[in-house]
Amino acid sequence: MRKIISILLIVVFSVGSLGIAFAATESELRAQIDQKNRDLQVVNDQIKQAQLQLEKIESDKKTLSGDIKSLDVTINQLNLKIKSSQVKIDQLNLQLQLLQNKKADTISNISSQKDAIAKIIAEIDQNDNENIFHMLLKGNTLADSLLEMQSLQNLQNNLSANIVSLNKLNEDLSNNIRDTSATENNLEAENQSLKDRKIITNDTKSQKNTLLNSTKNKESIYQQQLTILKNQQAAIDDELSKLESDLRSTFNVSVLPFKRSGVLAYPVLNPIITQNYGVNSFAERAYKSGFHNGIDFQASVGTTIVAASDGVVYAVGNNGRTQYGKYIVIKHSNNLATLYGHLSKQIVGVGDTVKVGQIIGYSGSTGYATGPHLHFTVYWGPSLTLQMFIGAGLVPVGVTINPKDYL
Repeated sequence: MRKIISILLIVVFSVGSLGIAFAATESELRAQIDQKNRDLQVVNDQIKQAQLQLEKIESDKKTLSGDIKSLDVTINQLNLKIKSSQVKIDQLNLQLQLLQNKKADTISNISSQKDAIAKIIAEIDQNDNENIFHMLLKGNTLADSLLEMQSLQNLQNNLSANIVSLNKLNEDLSNNIRDTSATENNLEAENQSLKDRKIITNDTKSQKNTLLNSTKNKESIYQQQLTILKNQQAAIDDELSKLESDLRSTFNVSVLPFKRSGVLAYPVLNPIITQNYGVNSFAERAYKSGFHNGIDFQASVGTTIVAASDGVVYAVGNNGRTQYGKYIVIKHSNNLATLYGHLSKQIVGVGDTVKVGQIIGYSGSTGYATGPHLHFTVYWGPSLTLQMFIGAGLVPVGVTINPKDYL
């Protein structure tokens, strides 16, 4: 019996107590969460409509009025994403309240079970020193003695049932603590996204003002600037192509991971590839080399971008209105490196250690881009360097690999 009591003490008293009371009932909280889901769906539909508008504008010839209109729609879309973040934050707070209510209920039930178990243990302990022969002699009749023995058996059965119930409550509490921690992490991330998207919105407004000021709101000046940018980009493409060709002669395929899906995670949620790696009709139109050194993902401005694998941030740069614009490069331990280009904001720094799925920045349309998207390049890591280019600053250079080999 003392062994049973020792085990029970470990199980029963391993749980703390929490005295929290909440006004809203579970059904009220669930109703509010469901409403937030409906609100979120409305906002997401509006974001999709804005994206369709942007795609229509981007399909037309580049003009100053088109660029201004695109920036206006982007600002509207970003405001909708800010609204989306605010709704998500409200929803997550409601979910936290629901979890805290459940935690309080569970701890209250655990306390009740502990009291019940303590009473049963006390009753069993009173009869623990009586042997069966003594019980038989103790009763006035044999029936009385057998009834007392049955009562003791019932107590032991009740004890077993209460122990099972207590273990289940402890398991529920552990799950609650885990879910609460995950919800708190999501809430922290969403609050950070809200702050970042507000910054991106202000940057986009500044970008619009800069464009209007630099062109004096004249189409002719805009087209002149566009021609200069195209010539700069063509020169960068030409030099970059030669450098990467030279590096490819030293390429050692044997040090790369075997080609298989899942080596790298997708850098965006719900990935939609809009342009593939290598020689294709898009690359022949867009680049002098006719070669696209990565894949493009559909991603409106302000979409969260995550690390494709664990690694260390190798470079965080900005090529201005050429090449990758704002970019991040991460080196991984398997001799691969990944680049994330055309970002609107980077939130990691050189030397930072990142985990797969960690938010590292937000998509945009910086650099030489026809519209918002994520450009994703995979390199043979040992070949990767940063080279200075006129008009672009430091540009990552290395032997590229088809990302689809590892996604």
